Amino acid sequence: MDHPKHHHHEHDKHEHSTGLQVADEHAKYACPMHPEVTSDKPGMCPKCHMALEKTKPKQAHAEHDKHAGHSPNMFKQKFWLSLLLTVPTLLFSMTIQTWLGFELMFPGSMYIPAVFGTIIFLYGGLVFLRSARGELAARQPGMMTLISMAISVAFVYSAAVTLNIVDGMDFWWELATLVTIMLLGHWLEMASISNAQNALNELAKLLPDEAELVTKDGTKKVVISDLKAGDKVLVRPGTQVPVDGEVIKGESEVNESMLTGESKPVKKSVSSQVIGGTLNTSGALTIKVTKVGEDTALAGIMKLVEEAQGSKSNTQILADKAAYYLTFIALGAALLTWIGWAIAGASAGFILERVVTVLIIACPHALGLAIPLVTAISTTKAAQNGLLIRQRLALEAARDIDVVLFDKTGTLTKGEQGVVNIVAGDEKELIRLAASLEQESEHPIARAIVAAAKKRKIRLSEAHGFSALEGRGATAKVEGRSLYVGGPRMIQERGVKLTKTLQTSTDTASKNGQTVIYVIENESVLGAIMLADVIREESKAAVSQLHASGKRVAMLTGDSKGVAAWVAKELGIKEYFAEVLPENKAETVKKLQQDGSRVAMVGDGVNDAPALTQADIGIAIGAGTDVAIESAGIVLASSDPRGVSKIVTLSRRSYRKMQQNLAWATGYNALAIPLAAGVTADLGFVLSPAIGAVLMSLSTIIVAVNAQLLRRLQLENS
Repeated sequence: MDHPKHHHHEHDKHEHSTGLQVADEHAKYACPMHPEVTSDKPGMCPKCHMALEKTKPKQAHAEHDKHAGHSPNMFKQKFWLSLLLTVPTLLFSMTIQTWLGFELMFPGSMYIPAVFGTIIFLYGGLVFLRSARGELAARQPGMMTLISMAISVAFVYSAAVTLNIVDGMDFWWELATLVTIMLLGHWLEMASISNAQNALNELAKLLPDEAELVTKDGTKKVVISDLKAGDKVLVRPGTQVPVDGEVIKGESEVNESMLTGESKPVKKSVSSQVIGGTLNTSGALTIKVTKVGEDTALAGIMKLVEEAQGSKSNTQILADKAAYYLTFIALGAALLTWIGWAIAGASAGFILERVVTVLIIACPHALGLAIPLVTAISTTKAAQNGLLIRQRLALEAARDIDVVLFDKTGTLTKGEQGVVNIVAGDEKELIRLAASLEQESEHPIARAIVAAAKKRKIRLSEAHGFSALEGRGATAKVEGRSLYVGGPRMIQERGVKLTKTLQTSTDTASKNGQTVIYVIENESVLGAIMLADVIREESKAAVSQLHASGKRVAMLTGDSKGVAAWVAKELGIKEYFAEVLPENKAETVKKLQQDGSRVAMVGDGVNDAPALTQADIGIAIGAGTDVAIESAGIVLASSDPRGVSKIVTLSRRSYRKMQQNLAWATGYNALAIPLAAGVTADLGFVLSPAIGAVLMSLSTIIVAVNAQLLRRLQLENS
């Protein structure tokens, strides 16, 4: 994978290209107007002077892409020039002049529709003919084949009439209008798809062009691609972090919302990990580069977004099949129309008009756009909210999930010790004394007690004569008072007795699997501090949201039943599995699936891998710096379990949009084909090819607008 920022601008930095070749499937750049012109380097097309654009490498047996080499800009250019030529084609058409009751003629003016119509066919229609050739070569005839047949039949017949080879009325104005409207429809379609797939471009923009490399002589600006692991980089306030790294100096808050969807800035200090593309806000940070290029979190996220946008869901597969068969139905309908009107004795011009109209209006164009556009928008929406879709099937299936099974440690909890309860006459004073004593210690329990005091903004006193008592606790003098902090062994060693209140609290804490630390002065116990794996603040809301949406919530943990029961009670989870070994987690998922329930497993992607794979949907959480988790279908870039509820909401809404688009696209074709064939001709209503093209384009636009409404969906954390 190329460096995200530089591939975004590469073709603007070169004016000429070397090594131009023809139709090299391994080439990295191609002209959007002339796909046969390719190059290994960025540059300009010698035929039309447009910038060569990056292409995706072709895979063996890859499906034909009807928009290969296309861009919104190409269709925009072709549309405006075709429109410019269509106006005089209409004005000098005898049919239009007769209809509108005016006369505009000069010597040779009768050939203007033919000349301009031919130019429009060759210039504007060529893109459809080329794409049709690709469809036929791939044995996948589709909408481009139908469009090409319609405009080719109209062109050949009109040319034959103009050259007096056959008698009849030419189709030049219909041909010109048809091609122009088709170009407009494709321009709008390509613009919609391009807009929907802007996630990659937005992600690429997150990285700055340069970084400030720390050297012996100070700092110097270097391009990001020159950085390597181990380099030290200065990140000033208000600038973006250039690459993944570890803070080795300074403190600051970093806004990671663009990658995790979490708006609250994250505090960073020495040893904290930072992600390239995030925004440093308050202080200067010096970071040591740990990952560069395709190993960075941003590069991994971009890869996942790109793969997700290219992957297909069951609904897309259904739409593809429908479009494929509709192509043959359209061809059959056109043939039957020809035969039917020929038997009825209609003129050749009328028959041809009906056939062309059927071929145009029967194009499964809206159907071809119905699902891919929703896919692209929902993937973008997900990425903006820190939900990285690795498999489209996983997102589509999320709406039907019955049970959400959370792994406890690191998912519902932070996976680190924290103070969960204090039993004392003066809780604030007890934590102040304990934290003052422990502030020099590196022990995890000591750090948790100090962190609890800092959270409460308690000012600590200086400790003197600190001494760690191995396996028991620690002692020191605080404000002249000889204090001891430790567990049950310290109680035994000091020969002190617990009050009835403390004993009851200790028994409850032990039952819940919590660690109890006592603060002792002389022969009395001042109070007790209970510690446990800290439950995430967001976990209760995450469980409530899932319950509200009708999902069962269960919890899985390797901890004791007491710990599991306490966490489950705190979060309102009724179903939990305790003392489960890592290798048996997948068996627990199978147990839940036995009654036909569809299970989503949420874990950290490490020892949960087998369970994530066994589940109907695997969701890896807290993977902001390690997104390439093969066992998960969906990755939460942040550690917020509320993201699971977001997944369910997005799944339901995007599936609803897919259904609406499919219903409209297929229903439209079913109703429009008989009208195009002329079944209402006896009633005096005849659908012209141009009006058919307008209706077909309108159908495409309706589908595109309906898909765009998905952008308004708010996936808020409640």
